[in-house]
Amino acid sequence: MVKNDRWIRQMALKGMIEPFSEEQIRHGVISFGVSSYGYDMRISDEFKIFTNINVTVVDPKAFDPKSLVDFKGKECIIPPNSFALGRSVEYFRIPRDVMVICLGKSTYARCGIVVNVTPLEPEWEGHVTIEISNTTPLPAKIYANEGIAQLIFLSAEEVCEISYRDKTGKYQAQRGITLPRI
Repeated sequence: MVKNDRWIRQMALKGMIEPFSEEQIRHGVISFGVSSYGYDMRISDEFKIFTNINVTVVDPKAFDPKSLVDFKGKECIIPPNSFALGRSVEYFRIPRDVMVICLGKSTYARCGIVVNVTPLEPEWEGHVTIEISNTTPLPAKIYANEGIAQLIFLSAEEVCEISYRDKTGKYQAQRGITLPRI
């Protein structure tokens, strides 16, 4: 069952989303905050922008941090046909009976900017590491502290047998932008 705005507000009071925007902020920014059946999270002002200067192969089992350049600012320019990593402003604590699916904001999607986040599993917590792909042949601009993706909260009829916390997941309680781990 998809959770509505009332449920999201109740869970936020229990520390599920910090900081929490109780209403959807829309004027002059890419929207963020509570929506009808989800929450639009923001991207922070910290980015890691991909560069191919220092490496020749991207290997998820042996990811070379030199393939990324650190950047902090109000706006991030992603090179053509490239990507950047960012993190959510919000810190999330997902309940044991909830799974969260994340989809990119339509404002960015209509510009050829694709947002990718894997599902947030039951009892996962942390800042969300966000991958932003620029699929265009032109540089693309991302606005820090504004909406980047919408989270949809799905509840189960019963709690899961083994949660992300139970598995001691490798991305549990991550802070900041977290690179691939094995």
